[in-house]
Amino acid sequence: MLIYPCVTALGVAQYATGTTAVVGYAIVAAFCVCYALTGVSFASGRQAWGWVLLGVMAVLFAAELPVARNFAFYLAAVVVSSAAMMLRGYMALIIASGALAALVVPWAVRPWRSGPGWMEAAMIVFTSLMVCGFSEIAAANRALLEARAEVARLASEAERTRIARDLHDLLGHSITVIAVKSGLARRLAESGSPRAVEEITEVEVLSRHILNDVRAAVSGYREVTLAGELARARELLRAAGVVADLPTATDAVDAAHQELFGWAVREGITNVVRHARATRCTVSLSAACVEIRDDGTGTPAPGGNGLTGLRERMAAAGGTVEAGPAAPGGWRLRVTLDGPGPQGPGSATKGISA
Repeated sequence: MLIYPCVTALGVAQYATGTTAVVGYAIVAAFCVCYALTGVSFASGRQAWGWVLLGVMAVLFAAELPVARNFAFYLAAVVVSSAAMMLRGYMALIIASGALAALVVPWAVRPWRSGPGWMEAAMIVFTSLMVCGFSEIAAANRALLEARAEVARLASEAERTRIARDLHDLLGHSITVIAVKSGLARRLAESGSPRAVEEITEVEVLSRHILNDVRAAVSGYREVTLAGELARARELLRAAGVVADLPTATDAVDAAHQELFGWAVREGITNVVRHARATRCTVSLSAACVEIRDDGTGTPAPGGNGLTGLRERMAAAGGTVEAGPAAPGGWRLRVTLDGPGPQGPGSATKGISA
């Protein structure tokens, strides 16, 4: 926009000489300084100073009219476009007023011997529209940068939530297994059974698996399978002294749902061992549902981190989680996707006692 005051300086050279020309050039120089300071003021948030400087620029334009005549309207283009950009609600009125002044003043001031300022009016209109359009693009770019920053922040937060959820699910289950097996090994050692060494060896192996699981969870590459979780559940329930009624096959579950159901089995079995004080646990499977039921007297807390993480996983997959007391007694965890419910006794997926 500083090219416009330079054009006005050409008008000063054309219409003024001597002291008048010096005054005209000084006005142009002062206008350029005010224009630069106005931009800095608005950019730094000091809008009051920006409006004051814009008013000074309007006064300088009026003072330049007798010197540069119609060339002074190049200064008016800067003032009008800046005011239109700042006052969007009055943009049409401001631009129309500036164009009308550029059209009428050269014709009304007879000593100038000039007709209507069509070119100056057109210049004010198109310059103002260009500046307003550019400001819209700049505002959209700023909004885009802010949106990208917000997306990055949300992605980082989601990743932290994922890691926290996965670590809870992995460690909660595995540490429960270690605690149960360690207790079993202690009881076997007290009774002098040689199986104590076997149980302690399994605890050592499981501890190494936990370390690998944690590393995999942090990296986002850990794999949970329904068949693997059922095998772990069978071993954990056996060590806890709970009769396990588990499915012998997972073919009925769609491959896309195997990992989700694996997380459900992990959470359900962990809660049975930790809280239920049960003597029997049954897992039922179907293509779209998994249900873990026990006959215990404990009540797992429905607001725990494990159930919260499971609900988040299922909500992302379009499923639901039900957790609550079962009739006639015990506790039931049921995870359902779109499709039929668990198959009853006698079906191909009904569990057998372990």
